[in-house]
Amino acid sequence: MKAITIIQPWATLIALGEKRFETRSWSTKHRGPLAIHAGKKIDKEACEVPEIKEALARHGYTGNNLPTGAVIATTNLERVYPINHHAEHLNLASSINEQGDIEEIFENNEYAFGWYEEGLFAWKLDTLRRLTGPIPAKGQQGLWNWEGVQP
Repeated sequence: MKAITIIQPWATLIALGEKRFETRSWSTKHRGPLAIHAGKKIDKEACEVPEIKEALARHGYTGNNLPTGAVIATTNLERVYPINHHAEHLNLASSINEQGDIEEIFENNEYAFGWYEEGLFAWKLDTLRRLTGPIPAKGQQGLWNWEGVQP
């Protein structure tokens, strides 16, 4: 199964179902199963952003008890959207197709949980399966192969 390493708190936000899009500077042709690996780094400053802090607290997490160095969920990478409209003052971004139609709008907590500048990509995740406990694994950059428990 393909896997992606994501620093905390974003990996846990995905595993909890609070974050449905992972924003990246690169696209991928991969579609299908994807393991979410919580990297060893915790962005403590991000854990204090009100929207993130509140989402973590709803599930009993803080910046001090997030799992690290482990696969914590599996999901399905359904689609990758290019971000081509960004209105920071409105706290929203969107993907607009070649015909000029809005394909997806990223706003509210989803906007607060990602990096939605024009030229980046939003990976739509669905069919989330949170693992019963973290499975230790060494992460890598980019997509990598994880041989652990399959969904």
